[in-house]
Parts: sequence; C-alpha cells; structure tokens
Amino acid sequence: MVLTLYKCDMSPPVRSVLMVIEHLKLPVQFVDVNIIKAEQLTKEFKKINPQHTVPTLIDDDFILGDSHAISMYLINKYAKDDSLYPSEPKLRAIVDQRLHFDS
Repeated sequence: MVLTLYKCDMSPPVRSVLMVIEHLKLPVQFVDVNIIKAEQLTKEFKKINPQHTVPTLIDDDFILGDSHAISMYLINKYAKDDSLYPSEPKLRAIVDQRLHFDS
C-alpha cells in the first residue's frame, strides 16, 4: 500500500481527512501544497488533479479529490469494521448528514 496525500494544513477539508487517517493508523506520505504560493495551480499538480484542489489522495494508481470522497474511500477500503461509517441505513444517513454539512 502506497498512500500519498497532497495537503495544506490550514484547510478544514484536509483536517477532516487527516483525522480519518490518524484514526485508521494508515501509513501515508504527505506532500504539502502551499496554496498561498498557488502551488496547486502548477502544471505538475494539475496533472494529478485537474480541479487543483486539496486534499488529493493517491492510492497506488488511483487518484481521488474531495475530502468527503477521500474519507469515505479510506474507511471503506481500510477500516476493520463499520464503526466510522456504519452499514445500517439510518446510522449511515446521520453520518452522511454530518459529513456533508458544509456541502
């Protein structure tokens, strides 16, 4: 498993993904993106993520942007149980409601 997360620590969406990574105890290589210096607008970064947003996750050859999608992907792929993202529909709906509060 090779996970790489492009991030900017002052970004609230990044912080939510970092909490999931910490909870799951995943080994991740972090790449800091300085959005003040517009590093997310470089050709190199746009090749990785044409939407040029952080966070951006690379899991081997799979690239994913958007903190909501990244969090759910990491939980679905790497969690040992469904305590963070329950399979029971009503509990999952509550998690989804809170996860997408900012959407």
